[in-house]
Amino acid sequence: MRDHGGNLDAAKARFGGTGPWLDLSTGINRLPWPMPALTADALTTLPTAQAQAALVAAARGAYGGSAAILPVAGAQAAIQLVPRLDPVARARVLGPTYNEHAAALRAAGWQVDEVTSPEDLSGADLAVVVNPNNPDGRCLAPADVLALAGRVGRLVVDESFADPVPDLSVAAQAGRAGMIVLRSFGKFYGLAGLRLGFALGAKADIDRMAAMAGPWAVSGPAIQAGTAALQDRGWQAATAARLVQDGQRLDALAAAAGWRLAGGAHLFRLYDTPSAAAAQDGLARGRIWSRIFPWSDRLVRLGLPGPQAEWDQLERAMTDAL
Repeated sequence: MRDHGGNLDAAKARFGGTGPWLDLSTGINRLPWPMPALTADALTTLPTAQAQAALVAAARGAYGGSAAILPVAGAQAAIQLVPRLDPVARARVLGPTYNEHAAALRAAGWQVDEVTSPEDLSGADLAVVVNPNNPDGRCLAPADVLALAGRVGRLVVDESFADPVPDLSVAAQAGRAGMIVLRSFGKFYGLAGLRLGFALGAKADIDRMAAMAGPWAVSGPAIQAGTAALQDRGWQAATAARLVQDGQRLDALAAAAGWRLAGGAHLFRLYDTPSAAAAQDGLARGRIWSRIFPWSDRLVRLGLPGPQAEWDQLERAMTDAL
């Protein structure tokens, strides 16, 4: 079983309890984009080429540049396709990071090494950089990311958490040969259940990924919602500003509990605690699910609560547990 957040069923089975659970184990916006009612066609007909083209145009407007763009069922779907673009060889992943990159590569037969310095990616047949990184929020400047592209066979840049920090993105340069940029829709827009993401790259690479993904890789509801949300500049700006304030609010709660800020991004925070397992168990007794890691016995990651009731629930759980 792969280790990642979002496994709320396991928390419920282990801890039980009555009342609603609050899943903060993933970095998904808890105040989502206000999706309007779907048209009947979005649910009852296969997506048209025109609708898919409108989604691609909206993504290009949001991300910039002139790269080819493939909508997929979440960035995770693109992660599964990337290992099939090139002959199996040696990959390096800048870590620790989202473990599905290494898992997908290994499943496809790649030899995968995790490195901790960008300089150690040089010479790889395929290199993966998550920017901003999950879970510690480490960021590489765009110039440093683009410099890597000339030192590896293929560079994969996962920008799943880059929506609030567009100046960090290299998506506008994704058309260069040998570079693929991945974007998530569900995290920032808070609509993870729609399963929508994008791969941006040179036309030849994106055409091959499209052939692997097959027709109708994205649902009608995802196309309709994504097209509208990606053009909603007012909501995007207001949400990015709110997330900064909410991150500071969560940091204050953690500091009061004696936790030290160890990193994070707009949609999640990483804290150094005396015991990650004890912190997770204590929060779970208050029906708050958090994320801990097999490679650290101290670090706990929390997404940001949304409505005030969720903040109240978290504060009670932290007070009772800690």
